[in-house]
Amino acid sequence: IPSDGTPRDATLTIAALGIENLDVIAYEGWTDDAPGTDIQDGGVAASPYGERGGVGPGGIGNYQVTAHRLSSTQAFIDLPDLGNGDVVEVTAAGMRYVYEIVETRETSFRSEQSLAEQRAPVPGRPGVEPTQAVITLSTCATVEDHAADNFWSDEFGNPEHRIDKIGVLVEAGRVSG
Repeated sequence: IPSDGTPRDATLTIAALGIENLDVIAYEGWTDDAPGTDIQDGGVAASPYGERGGVGPGGIGNYQVTAHRLSSTQAFIDLPDLGNGDVVEVTAAGMRYVYEIVETRETSFRSEQSLAEQRAPVPGRPGVEPTQAVITLSTCATVEDHAADNFWSDEFGNPEHRIDKIGVLVEAGRVSG
């Protein structure tokens, strides 16, 4: 097991999108709640953990990372362009975790089932016991929702839908240097 899954702050690099060392702040909560939105408003990414959150970097289960696409620093502005086979690097506590993107999902804030699927230890499969380390990168689908004449938003200004990129851990090792 590359990690015991302890939630911790990290940095995120996605070369395919030009993202380098984006700070990821771990906090107890769930995707896009008030504390997570406040973290994202600061221009960094948020990683919830706990009862409705995920695990820490490299841990067996769902390591969840959310960041703004259209506001603040627009950290995930190009996330929809991330494709299967692209890699995501996470560095935390002297370790480097490399995930390969394998799937794109859509989450609806107005569907408890959809939210349960996003936050599940095995994305898309609530109740299934995880056997591998995965990452869910999530950002708003404001552009897509508005193009479909869907202007609904929650109390934080989040649109109905989220774009989720799912990756599996393919490499882990100590950071050299």
